[in-house]
Amino acid sequence: MLEIKGLTKKYSDSVIFKELFLTVGDGEVLSIVGPSGIGKTTLIKILAGLESADQGEVLLNEEKLAIDGSQSGAKVGLIFQDFNLFPNYTVLQNIMLAPINVLKTSKTDAKKSAQELLATLGMSDKGNLYPFQLSGGQKQRVAIARALAMQPQILAYDEPTSGLDEVSTKQVAEVVNTLKIQGVTQLIITHDQYFAELVSDRVFDFSTEVKR
Repeated sequence: MLEIKGLTKKYSDSVIFKELFLTVGDGEVLSIVGPSGIGKTTLIKILAGLESADQGEVLLNEEKLAIDGSQSGAKVGLIFQDFNLFPNYTVLQNIMLAPINVLKTSKTDAKKSAQELLATLGMSDKGNLYPFQLSGGQKQRVAIARALAMQPQILAYDEPTSGLDEVSTKQVAEVVNTLKIQGVTQLIITHDQYFAELVSDRVFDFSTEVKR
């Protein structure tokens, strides 16, 4: 599904990574592990169109994606480390917002889809709550539902278990595994080896596999 060919990222004269080659199969869960500050998050931001790369090629389902930061994030659903939920919106409103404003989905259809996603993620009774009323694990599930509402071709997580306790970590792992059964392709940035072992089909060590 995803092919990264010779991707290179620099900041001024500093090389973050160079000539990165990586593939992710259709329906695969791939975890990218390694210490902080080596470019893992930068990579998924490039895939989501939030950062630019200096050279290389990215193909998603054989379609070439822009690497100059202009790529629409709709193809790659990015789930942020700190959730980035809107505090003044309910759970349902958080999930409905992007489909209505970006995909031009009707409010009726957006609400129906959001409710179905919450049901899938075991959050049917949380739709009218606000983010401050949720646990960390519940916030993460809402963030996942919000990304899925945009119908991306691949989900990319940035440290999805950061700051979560063991119970919440297992809940997020259950969600990832549920989506895997449904055939959703998932790319996970994590330093949590335990979590990676719970969910991954394959683990890619960024610290040893990537040139600098």
